[in-house]
Amino acid sequence: MHIERVELITVRMPLIHPFTTSFSTQTERRPLLIRVTASGQSGTVTGWGECVALAEPFYSPEYLEGAREILRRFLVPALFDWQAAGRPVAAATVGSAIEHVVGHRMAKGALEMAILDAELRLQNRSFAAHLGVTRASVPSGVSVGIEKSVPDLLAQVGDFVAQGYVRIKLKIKPGWDLEPVKAVRERFGDIGLQVDANTAYRLSDAHLLRRLDPFDLLLIEQPLGEEDLRQHAHLARLVSTPICLDESIVSAQSAADAIALGAASVINIKPGRVGGYLEAARIHDLALAHGVAVWCGGMLETGIGRAANAALAGLPGFTLPGDISGSDRFYANDITEPIVMKDGEVAIPSTPGFGVEPLPAALADMTVHTLDLTS
Repeated sequence: MHIERVELITVRMPLIHPFTTSFSTQTERRPLLIRVTASGQSGTVTGWGECVALAEPFYSPEYLEGAREILRRFLVPALFDWQAAGRPVAAATVGSAIEHVVGHRMAKGALEMAILDAELRLQNRSFAAHLGVTRASVPSGVSVGIEKSVPDLLAQVGDFVAQGYVRIKLKIKPGWDLEPVKAVRERFGDIGLQVDANTAYRLSDAHLLRRLDPFDLLLIEQPLGEEDLRQHAHLARLVSTPICLDESIVSAQSAADAIALGAASVINIKPGRVGGYLEAARIHDLALAHGVAVWCGGMLETGIGRAANAALAGLPGFTLPGDISGSDRFYANDITEPIVMKDGEVAIPSTPGFGVEPLPAALADMTVHTLDLTS
């Protein structure tokens, strides 16, 4: 495969409803898309990647402007240098071409994603087929932010339950935990329910988190700091609700450490956070081998990322519903044909690559910045 062109395209997508976590309130997303034009024996294709870095470095050290700069100055030039040296360019070689750049997994993962999409399109093969996925759809869960009041929360959850979502995830923080969980469980009965703290607690808050045990939650996600593996292992012995790690898992190596320490019985795999879909698949394989459940988390992706996440979640180790909601959960208009949740499931695309691409009119309307990095 020969890379002909690489472009960075930033789009602006207002959220239907503000999404609040323990660290920020978002009213819009500005996804950074990567468009790769590549050629091979079967012709010329376009591959798409999506960087999940947020506008500010509150969820992770990476952020939108930084990701764009890393791609512009270091990652894309390194890929062109690799190609100019006569080395093969493929999704499997992207990691080697850019490994000298320390960190920046979200930016790296987006570049690998675009190359993978182009490679699979040249092969006329879907991402699901590449992974060996045989199922046609995956169960759809939805994430609900921290609302202004419990009645507002119940109204939000009620709407999602009526739509058919099979699992609800509530964002929590100290002072917004027991009351909303209790209210949702009492109102909606035995629906699949889990909570996400986004590192908002400390080990000294174990007594607070233990009060969630009676509500039969699927898991408590990332209650402590991302580097606190030992503390998570200790917390897991103090509460009966399963502990799930999110921000702590940035690679297969960190997943192996967490499993060995007993810090997590569940892992949330976000492909962008761990450096791409190939590393995400490796984490899945590792967890499956150790009997640790995994599920696919979301980062308010466009249809590009949602389609890819749906295929990944079709692997056998993904035994819990992921944050693979329909496009209309967040956006009035997606950049692609909308991803649709029907009867609690999202279909896995079966067409080449990730199976979706931006609609030209939507792309033109939403684009706020473009940069051509062609060497």
